[in-house]
Amino acid sequence: MDKRAQILLKTLVEHYISDGQPIGSRTLLQHSGLDVSTATIRNVMSDLEQLGFVASPHTSAGRIPTQKGYRLFVDLLLTVKPLENQAIAQLKSGLNSLNQSELISSAADMLSQLTQFAGVVMVPKRQRVAFKHLEFLPLTEKRVLVIIVTSDGNVQNRIIVSEKPYSASELTQASNYFNAHFSGQTFDEVRLKLHAELQQMQSDMNNLMTAALDASNKAANNDGVVISGERNLLHVDELSTNVNSLRKLFEVFERRTNLMQLLDNSQRAEGIQIFIGNESGYLPLDECSMVTAPYEADGQVVGTLGVIGPTRMAYERVIPIVDVTAKLLSNALSGKQ
Repeated sequence: MDKRAQILLKTLVEHYISDGQPIGSRTLLQHSGLDVSTATIRNVMSDLEQLGFVASPHTSAGRIPTQKGYRLFVDLLLTVKPLENQAIAQLKSGLNSLNQSELISSAADMLSQLTQFAGVVMVPKRQRVAFKHLEFLPLTEKRVLVIIVTSDGNVQNRIIVSEKPYSASELTQASNYFNAHFSGQTFDEVRLKLHAELQQMQSDMNNLMTAALDASNKAANNDGVVISGERNLLHVDELSTNVNSLRKLFEVFERRTNLMQLLDNSQRAEGIQIFIGNESGYLPLDECSMVTAPYEADGQVVGTLGVIGPTRMAYERVIPIVDVTAKLLSNALSGKQ
């Protein structure tokens, strides 16, 4: 692709991202800065369409970028803008906590607020989190409150429903047993140890311990990924007009398995990763893109965060938001506020 074609494609993508309307030859001529005729621009656009970089949604209605066009734009033509000082200050203010769970939730919220899309943060794997203390308290005959304290200072309250009623003394005994045997151990260590020891315990206590571990996993992991601002996507024209496709996207948010796999794969790569349309193999919509970056704790990559929005997103602004958020979250988790 020659320089003129690159300029016209860059102009078309930027203009389409800005107003969402197909771009005609006269508009391209006006905004490209090229000293050529509209006939020349039409010829170049025709070539770009044959190459698959642009498409005509309607006859003689101008052109829009394709997934392939967005990819070339992002890889070769994009000029990333530095993040505004106000946005950086907002991020620093939001990521100001000593509690890991609060930091993860705040990062997702900040990503959503600054982009007006969906912010996602992969929770650090549970192997890095250990139990510190656990307590069972009776609520009703078969409902038990589990208070879970983890090594990162996170405190969660979970309600479990038991198969049989427990007395206060039995729950105290179970709490003491759990704390004596599992305090300071990671979730995986607890699971292995429980599996080995459960056969030696009374069966009714087995169920209580297993329920407590399941509740603890949910408390520490939040199902592995925190999502904020999904409803923002309901206001994106390209998505809101296709109810069936939007439903598929929200199924991904609900199940989270594919999203976790995508974030986990992104964690193994360095720096910003951009998935446009169906490139990821996990997002169900051609109209969606995802921008991700890994984040660290004490120099070790522990998770990934990112933004899910339409392919028609302002990549030059979303990319630095994701990048800066990852760096600030890394600093906060490493105690470098």
